[in-house]
Amino acid sequence: MNDIKRTILWVVFGFSMVLLWDQWQIYNGHPATFLPQAKPPVTANAGASNAAPAALPAASQANSGVPSSSVSSGAAPAVAGNNLPPAPNSAALVPARELIDVTTDVYKLGFDPEGGTLVRAELLKQRDIVNKDINMVLLDSSKDRLYNAQTGLIGAAGLPNHKTRMTLVTPARALKDGADTLTVRFEAAGGDAKLAKTYTFKRGSYAIGVTHEVTNIGAAELKPQLYVQLIRDGNKPEGESKFYSTFTGPVVFTDTKKYQKIDFAKIEKNTDEFEKLASSGYVGMVQHYFFSAWLATDGAPHENFIRKVDTNLYSAGMIESMKPMAAGQSQTVSNTLYVGPQEEKNLEALAPGLELVKDYGYFTILSKPLFWVIDQLHKMIGNWGWAIVAVVVLLKIVFYWFNAKAYQSMGKMKAINPKIMEMRERLKDKPQEIQKEMMRIYKEEKVNPMGGCLPIIIQIPVFIALYWVLLSSVEFRGAPWMLWIHDLSAPDPFFILPVLMTGSSLLQTWLNPTPPDPMQAKMMWIMPLMFSFMFFFFPAGLVLYWLTNNLLSITQQWVINKRLGVS
Repeated sequence: MNDIKRTILWVVFGFSMVLLWDQWQIYNGHPATFLPQAKPPVTANAGASNAAPAALPAASQANSGVPSSSVSSGAAPAVAGNNLPPAPNSAALVPARELIDVTTDVYKLGFDPEGGTLVRAELLKQRDIVNKDINMVLLDSSKDRLYNAQTGLIGAAGLPNHKTRMTLVTPARALKDGADTLTVRFEAAGGDAKLAKTYTFKRGSYAIGVTHEVTNIGAAELKPQLYVQLIRDGNKPEGESKFYSTFTGPVVFTDTKKYQKIDFAKIEKNTDEFEKLASSGYVGMVQHYFFSAWLATDGAPHENFIRKVDTNLYSAGMIESMKPMAAGQSQTVSNTLYVGPQEEKNLEALAPGLELVKDYGYFTILSKPLFWVIDQLHKMIGNWGWAIVAVVVLLKIVFYWFNAKAYQSMGKMKAINPKIMEMRERLKDKPQEIQKEMMRIYKEEKVNPMGGCLPIIIQIPVFIALYWVLLSSVEFRGAPWMLWIHDLSAPDPFFILPVLMTGSSLLQTWLNPTPPDPMQAKMMWIMPLMFSFMFFFFPAGLVLYWLTNNLLSITQQWVINKRLGVS
């Protein structure tokens, strides 16, 4: 393949990848990369709707009063006697009641007395994405955001649920200095059951122990079911880049089908598919850098559910059948609620598969070891920015031979370029002879026109995997590098790194062989400018990675060109 065709193919390939990425984002329910759409507002009457769940089994509808015709087809059998958790109150959108504040070393929480529901979670060690002067609020109940963690009982009339008024029975509301745990207990009675809900917080941990103690206060046998769920609107988090998009929505993890993402758009269309019945795993809500999840009681059979509860409002959770209880008997079920950042090391230690919420996509097999390397470098260096630089240096060392072969091929191509251009001009009216003469020159000069492409193509999966590591890792949020870079997850405030990266890309173009076609030569200069434009809005850590890679590539290519006598 001659160099003109190769250049054309690379141009077409580059633009095709951009267009395909844009359409892939739209297909998966994300905003378009270049034409993002406006977000739908949070519904103002979240409790008024009795909309059918988009993902619960039809058997569940029999006891709920929801028409079975609106249930997704092909669902697995439900847990016996299953009801649906009640739809959220419209009052939960902006609670009229005074919240009960609870504070730990990592949280400032707000509990609603109605249901003892966790309706606000402020993360004291994470800064807000838009306003760096305030803390990140993950769970919230406001006019712009509805995101709560609810629990309750179903299976019989009048049982306590997240709409039942509960009483706080523990006086402590703050983790004291020197204490490692804080316990907050709510109690309520309803129908034939008394429910005691206990939250246990540990110092330095985003994992919250939640214990439900149920007592049968009636005369007949009681067969309750416990539900835990997350209620969330379908809006993207504020402050996300318009030039790249990450997944926001429900996730399910089970031992058999592993990590399953369920897009809000699929819930709307009743096309969501996930494993309904399991005995372990978790159900959560994921967004960039952060997530919340209910972890199942280990070994206890339960039903996972995801449903639409109103316009732009969704729930995801689990229903667990408790053992039958005679009058006066009690039973306790324990779960874990995680509300916090996607810190990979901590999640791996908490539960199997929980670290997968930090989504590397198809490149997980490469991204996980790459993050491990960066983490080890960070432990030695003490700075995430320099750890990024160091990992690029290590990758350049690993791929040194491949890069050397590519740059040698490009250097030889550049050396014979005047000869090819002279030949093209001489035979410009004889295209067939041009092709034959070009192949003769390549053979005579021992040049492989594809030699500069193949070694680089081999490295592409590794560098894409590293891209996702840098894009997905919450560890880079608020992490400084040096001088003016105070947050590697935010764009360079003075655009110095993007300007340097653009300059390095143009320098690379100058070092590469010049296409003989003037139009193709111009395109080779225009394309770096086009792609560099997006880097002005990328996180500084990503730009630092690309800039370091460019500078090392330029250095190696320049040395090889000097050896070959190519200027």
